[in-house]
Amino acid sequence: MNRVQRLFKRLRAKQRCGLVAYVTCGDPDLETTIRVVQELEEAGADAIELGVPFSDPIADGPVIQAAARRALRGGTNVRDVFRVAKTIRERSEIPLIAFSYLNPILRIGPEAFAAGAADSGFDAALLTDLPPEASREIHSALRAKGLGLVFLLAPTSSERRIAAIDRASDGFVYYVSTTGVTGVRSEFDPALLERLDEIRAKMKKPLAVGFGVSKREHYEALRTRCDAVVVGSAIVRAVADGKSAGAVVREILGTASS
Repeated sequence: MNRVQRLFKRLRAKQRCGLVAYVTCGDPDLETTIRVVQELEEAGADAIELGVPFSDPIADGPVIQAAARRALRGGTNVRDVFRVAKTIRERSEIPLIAFSYLNPILRIGPEAFAAGAADSGFDAALLTDLPPEASREIHSALRAKGLGLVFLLAPTSSERRIAAIDRASDGFVYYVSTTGVTGVRSEFDPALLERLDEIRAKMKKPLAVGFGVSKREHYEALRTRCDAVVVGSAIVRAVADGKSAGAVVREILGTASS
């Protein structure tokens, strides 16, 4: 059982909704990423998604797209992401999830990616554009190194798809709260909460909800309907603006003044 699996086991035992924080690695530089991750952990984040910058991030909105462009202009690549993770792991046991599109992994090869991710202290990978039907080679490579592979569910997922993702995903399932791209939103689709209750009742794996979670009201609305929320664009925007990423987490968790 890796750190991600242990985390969700603890969250369920405590009946607490966790917070997973997303950071684009290398935006604006690798040293800042390391500092921001430490800040997020100190603020209360339960796990970190470390984003591998990619030139065509089709699932992401303008905030994370811009972050990926800045990181790529700075030369950040998969090997740099491994180095950042290794530095984080030297001082922290926070669960680390490599968040990427498929192309960067294929460029270095599944086995090389799995070996590098394991050696640097990652616990799992989430590949946004990889369906379970095409995942055998990568899934096998990751599992051989003790790493999990997390798959995504969408609001449009069928009953059959829900069951397939629940079987295939390791550690937890990532539920995309909207049919659009990532980004800060003022409110959720009113049907989301009802849909979450339906989906969670049919699943065995823990459920994390992302895409649009950016404020305390979102967390309060979701905390009894999922095992964790994922906060991305609000954190990435704070980093870009030179503001405190930790303050975003504290505000969402309601610990800003504690």
